[in-house]
Amino acid sequence: MNSAVSHDSSWPRAGDYPAHRDHADVVVVGVPTHKTSLSPSRADTTPRAIRESLRKYSDTFYTGENGVRSLEGLAITDAGDVENPDDDREGAVIRLRELVSQSSLVIALGGDNSATVPVATASLDRNWDTAGLITLDAHFDVRTGKSNGSPVRELIELGLPGPHIAQLGIADFANSRTYSEFVTLHGITVIPRRDITPWNLQDITERAFLAAGAGGGDIHVDIDVDVCDRAFVPACPASLPGGISPYELRALVRVLAAHPRVVSFDITEIDASQDSPDGRTTRLAALLILEILAGFNERP
Repeated sequence: MNSAVSHDSSWPRAGDYPAHRDHADVVVVGVPTHKTSLSPSRADTTPRAIRESLRKYSDTFYTGENGVRSLEGLAITDAGDVENPDDDREGAVIRLRELVSQSSLVIALGGDNSATVPVATASLDRNWDTAGLITLDAHFDVRTGKSNGSPVRELIELGLPGPHIAQLGIADFANSRTYSEFVTLHGITVIPRRDITPWNLQDITERAFLAAGAGGGDIHVDIDVDVCDRAFVPACPASLPGGISPYELRALVRVLAAHPRVVSFDITEIDASQDSPDGRTTRLAALLILEILAGFNERP
């Protein structure tokens, strides 16, 4: 590889964000949960892999009729990884709550989906009654116990109102009648995978915000990358053939990030140790970070 190209000053690379100190527009932080995964996982290796994939992209993006825009004006920092989030969830929440107070947006890199609980708790728990949650996921995640299959149930048990939750991308043959009845009982809005097309993404996000924003408070967005078609995300153990496309996921995420009441995201359920040789799953995750930043940069 030509080293001159890799250091081209006219092609600024994404990533390499400075270490977080006391304030930023956006903070990136790793939450490497993996010990309570329902299947053996090295999802704790994923935050580092996503950061490495970020370097493959530019920090300049296109917005159609608005022309070329850059992310250079944003103050973006990296707070490193939360230590031992599986064994010390309380400590993780304290650290994440500190980052939430010091920024306008937190982007948490999982880790399996159990990372959603400390991240959402840190963002929302002081105002559960008004808070909202949007998930992009093939699964309901309302299993009993504490695992990567239970974060939505756990957040309801902590006080998040079910009617303030919207779940996008729920897949056929990926859930059970029992958990479907739990979701219905708690008034959760479900937008199944079959309802999502490249032509109605704006309508989909409006429906999601109608539910998650009903309380008028802050909103957390959980991106479980196994919502995507398995062909594109081989490092997501529970992904299925027929999930949404990377284009649909990226577009949804960008629109969600532009909403002023969204205060945090998590990107979860990737086991980087299982990725394909071309790193397609972590590359998509890195693009999701950039789509979040692009949407945030478009806020009024």
